[in-house]
Amino acid sequence: MREGKLYHYAVIRLVPKVEREEFFNVGLILFSKEEKYIRLKYHLCPEKFQLMCTGLEYEEVIESLETFKNIADGNCDYAPIALYDIPERFRWLTAVRSTIIQTSPVHAGKSNDLDRTFDRLFIELVV
Repeated sequence: MREGKLYHYAVIRLVPKVEREEFFNVGLILFSKEEKYIRLKYHLCPEKFQLMCTGLEYEEVIESLETFKNIADGNCDYAPIALYDIPERFRWLTAVRSTIIQTSPVHAGKSNDLDRTFDRLFIELVV
């Protein structure tokens, strides 16, 4: 059996009050340079959002998450960064930020099936 392909991932977090550093997980981004693979998915529960994010607009947060997704997907209609190659897009998306949408530190692993690994991590860490 093969060892698997090296991948890196980060959890996307919503930080409603940056000064309090409280957050909840809303998405996942996974990337493999060797496989030229990048995938980003998010899930923002409206009920949880209403409980934790007073003062924020749900639609604006969804719009920001969609921008993240379109950059990951390489859709250049959303931002010039989407034109960069996959590793550069991943690094940009996972850069340290002080905004309401942040990512966790980057973690690494190995997998023979990146889609299956992504789905498992998404369920474990986000949903």
